[in-house]
Amino acid sequence: MKSPEQRVVFAGVDGRTTTDLPEWYQAVTEDPDPVSFAEAVRQLPRAATTPVAYHNPHTDEWVETNRFSAVVEPTRLQTRDDEAAIDPLFNVPTDSYAIINPTDVYAPLEDVLEATTYDERPLGEVVFGEIRQYRGGGEVHMDVMFDGLAVELPGEREPITMGLTSGYDYFGCHAVYVEGFARDTHCANSIRALTDRKTVKHIGDVGDFRRWWETILEQLELVVNDLHAFILDAQDITVDITNVPFDLVEFYDLLGFPAYLARRAAEDARSESDDPFEIDMWALHSGATYALTHFFSGKEGTALDGYVRIANDILFNPDATLEAVTHTFEQRAQEVTTAEGQTGLEQQSALAQLERVSSDVREKAHRFESREQQLRDRFEALVE
Repeated sequence: MKSPEQRVVFAGVDGRTTTDLPEWYQAVTEDPDPVSFAEAVRQLPRAATTPVAYHNPHTDEWVETNRFSAVVEPTRLQTRDDEAAIDPLFNVPTDSYAIINPTDVYAPLEDVLEATTYDERPLGEVVFGEIRQYRGGGEVHMDVMFDGLAVELPGEREPITMGLTSGYDYFGCHAVYVEGFARDTHCANSIRALTDRKTVKHIGDVGDFRRWWETILEQLELVVNDLHAFILDAQDITVDITNVPFDLVEFYDLLGFPAYLARRAAEDARSESDDPFEIDMWALHSGATYALTHFFSGKEGTALDGYVRIANDILFNPDATLEAVTHTFEQRAQEVTTAEGQTGLEQQSALAQLERVSSDVREKAHRFESREQQLRDRFEALVE
């Protein structure tokens, strides 16, 4: 992932809480001296509007317009041009654009964290994570996690810590968003998009953010038990690489991963499996999240979101994953069809192999559909 211009690590909701970073997170973070969440939010650049004018070259005059306003960082306007390190201008949107500043969104979250408990501990005492800034602080993304709110897997494997990922920008590209998130402490992989993404656009009334956060945290608690069940089921569904017409790198390539990510995902999935040739869907998912977390070279945003959806389908919808692989393989097989329109015997045999594997997966995967629907029904009930 493209490195942020600034990264701030936080622990505890505010200065009244004495929260230490979990040991596993201290081992992977570059900042051993965190600030509180409230302080980290208040360090973020704010935005304000100023009038916009255009230059009339015929009269050599500047003419103000009410149709647009400049979105700027107000404190940077106080610095002379020759001293300015960062351009104060973020965007010049139409007059329908409504600024939503960090404290508008995240100050209500501070209150909710103080009032919400899990396992008899206020979430404000166990919250930690990081905030990443891009484009002069005009684009922000953050991971908010809760020490102790976790999925415990069988054996001695480290737990999966639950949380939220959220962000916004002032450029009109990202509305304020939040969705369920988890970090696999075993390998520091990020598991994103665990709940439906909720967004608030920079237009008009932004509504009640406090209730917004309460609903999201209620959804997150529902995900804990369901994620545990999804992982256990996924560990029972395996793909025998010796029985399909492609290797592990090609599996990720057929799903749409670029070559450099497919290679990294395959390396991790193979290393995490007891049998490097018969790999379960949880290991395949873990390989994908490993590649995206540690080697994705693009920005946070649309491209990453697309790969996250592919990775999550491996875990939450293995049947659809095998269908996607088969569909892409068939397309490529058709491209090498002979001029007479006959697919070679090698391709026919390969497609038959894929169909057998897909049928085996389909028999086991029907339980995923009912569980996913139950989870979404409970989400909708919280909103009503």
